[in-house]
Amino acid sequence: MPDTAIRPLGIFGGTFDPVHFGHLRLAEEAHEALGLTAICWVPAGQPPHRASPRIAPRHRLAMVRLAVAGNPHFRVAACEMERAEPSYTVTTLSRLRREQGPRQPLVLLMGADAFTGLASWYCWQEIFGLAHLAVLHRPGYPLLEERLPEPLAREFVQRRCAGPADLALAPAGAILPLPMTQLDISATHIRSLLSRGASPRYLLPDEVLDYIRRHQLYRNQPNP
Repeated sequence: MPDTAIRPLGIFGGTFDPVHFGHLRLAEEAHEALGLTAICWVPAGQPPHRASPRIAPRHRLAMVRLAVAGNPHFRVAACEMERAEPSYTVTTLSRLRREQGPRQPLVLLMGADAFTGLASWYCWQEIFGLAHLAVLHRPGYPLLEERLPEPLAREFVQRRCAGPADLALAPAGAILPLPMTQLDISATHIRSLLSRGASPRYLLPDEVLDYIRRHQLYRNQPNP
């Protein structure tokens, strides 16, 4: 890495309702593949693109903290949990940019499905001035320009970079597709198991499962 480069900081947002091994493995692989200095987990308070989580923000934040406690490369930001208004990505990144300064490269981690719908997000084009985007997709299913809606396809063509090393050369603005192992684990399935009294053990960390049981979360709740 050139002397002028700064190791990027990864940003991983989500409802984490609840956090599970799929999230953790994705973050671990992204940290290594992208050469990140760390990954900042940002649990969303009120996500604007989906129904509000049924579990209180403080519980989801506590579960994320338990899940990442053993990894020195993971940190947790509680900023979105303290907000009553929707957790827009551009607002979160603006706050992190102010905290990290103008030179620190930031890399927003997002799945290919979410990226495909990026043009519907609030002030989506401003995101490129605040962070790079690492678009995580399944191996063998590359991100293709012709599958993206306009004007997102134009942004993808103009901003696509050659590899992870390029992310350290500027604070924001690049798009990097990255094949990533995605474990077949979903929070929806975990909530369904818990709602009917079945065990989700080995789908999420024991510490998180103990917390869920201790606080009787997700019990007898309909799972949309």
